[in-house]
Formats: sequence, C-alpha cells, structure tokens
Amino acid sequence: MDATFFMENQLLALDEAILKSVDQFGHAQPGQLKESMVYSLNTGGKRIRPMLLLATLKALNADIETGLNTAIALEYIHTYSLIHDDLPAMDNDDYRRGKPTNHKAFDEATAILAGDSLLTDAFALIATDSKIENTETKLKLIAELSKAAGSTGMIAGQIMDVESEGKQINLHSLQNIHKRKTGELIRYAIFAGGQIAEASSEVVALLDDFAWTYGIAYQIQNDLQEVMWTDQARGKLNHSDADLDKNTYPSIMGTNGALTALSDKIESCKSILNQIQAIQPAFDVELLAGFLKYLKI
Repeated sequence: MDATFFMENQLLALDEAILKSVDQFGHAQPGQLKESMVYSLNTGGKRIRPMLLLATLKALNADIETGLNTAIALEYIHTYSLIHDDLPAMDNDDYRRGKPTNHKAFDEATAILAGDSLLTDAFALIATDSKIENTETKLKLIAELSKAAGSTGMIAGQIMDVESEGKQINLHSLQNIHKRKTGELIRYAIFAGGQIAEASSEVVALLDDFAWTYGIAYQIQNDLQEVMWTDQARGKLNHSDADLDKNTYPSIMGTNGALTALSDKIESCKSILNQIQAIQPAFDVELLAGFLKYLKI
C-alpha cells in the first residue's frame, strides 16, 4: 500500500479519535484545562508517530483498530513534550505550526498542567483498552512507553540537550542526545506495532533497527530544516536552535555532511525493510518505505 494513500485515508479518523479521547473517562475536565489540551492536540500535522504505529500493524497484516488507543496515547506523550518544550524555561518558542504556542494562547501554568494531564492520561488509554485482550501485552506497552518518555528516554535527551547548549560536543554525543530525545518515541511507535501484531522475535529485532535508524534520520532532517527551510514552511521562527547555541547535525557536520548522513540513513532503512520482507514475504515493505519520503529535504 502507498504510504500517502494510507495516511490520507487514516488521518481524518485518527484526528477525530484523538479529540474524542479527551473525554475518555466520562466526566468533563475543568473548562480551560480541557480547552488547552485540545488546542495542542488539534494543531494539525502528519501525526508521524501514531501513523507509524498503525502502518506497522498494517504492514504486518494486523487489524489497525487494535493499536488505535496506543497510537493516541503516543500522540498524547508527544504533544505534552511539545507544550513543555515551547515554554520560556526551555526553548521559549512563540509559535508552533503557525499557531501561538500553548503558553501564549493560554498562560504558562495552564500549559504546564495541560502537558501534565496529557502525559498522565496517556497510560490510562492503554490500560483500559478493551481491544487488546492480552494483559501481558498491555503491561509491556505501558512499561515501554514509560521508559521511552521518562528519565532514561525522551526526558533524558531533553536535559542532555539543555546541558549541551553553548558547549562543543562531538557527533557521538549528539547522536546519543537525539536517540533519546527524538528516537525513543519513534522507536516506541514501531515497537508497539510489532508487539500488538505479535510479530516474531526476528522481525521485532529488525523493526527495532529500522526504528532507531529512522529516528536518527528524522532528527537530521529536522535540524536541516533550520538552515534550509523558510519560517513559513517550518511554522516557527527560523534558526531558533542557532539562537539558543544548540548543537545540531549541520553545526557539527556542515550542511552537506548532514545531507549525506540523511541519505545514508534513508538507504539503511530501505535495506532493513527488505530484510524483514525476506523473512516474512507478506510484509508490506512499500507501506513503511513510503514514510521515508517525509525525511526528504
């Protein structure tokens, strides 16, 4: 299946499910809190992480409905991280995807609490999911999401990123930061798809390789946007990383070096997907390979 067709076919339903999920517990949150949560969940975008989870299920010939709540939980975690990342104490961004950031649309306290709510509610979405009958699978999904988002995963990457500002670091250190900050949630998307689909251990290991490689490529592309895209294309002020004196792939490798590294990672992703298909011929290699186009500059 073509990835563009898959995403266009799934995006509207996913968007609706994400917004509907805010009322998951059957009682209303305080008005401004809910409005703030919905505001950041409704900023648009391609929903790469939940889409990768659903596409992994589809590529493995599993029912994508079984992964919907986990995909939404993943988007909750990602959205909370963006709300907090935009705060004055972090990146101090005023706009995201062309809209005022949450703390600008509301206030800092509301933004922090909206992020806290999305983080906490994400785990309930998986724990109460009736479409995943295997309790062991649920526990594994919850535990891995906690690790991916927590103090040894995404948050570790965030603090490492903050601590590296204004310092010269090498490429290995940069990769370690972004493996955690960006790569962990991307890896989780594909890991969760493999777990819910009950893929073989051999396929799961290759999916893991694909996920980590895709995550690095995703960050390289994100860094390249800073120096190659316009403010309008990015939906935020250009060169904000440079203004914060952050280390990026272009700042360490140069723009051409980063472009070459991105191309190499994309080719590695293709190779790994072909290895999966060699093991499991029914695997829809074209579907996940189609996500590589979102890494192009």
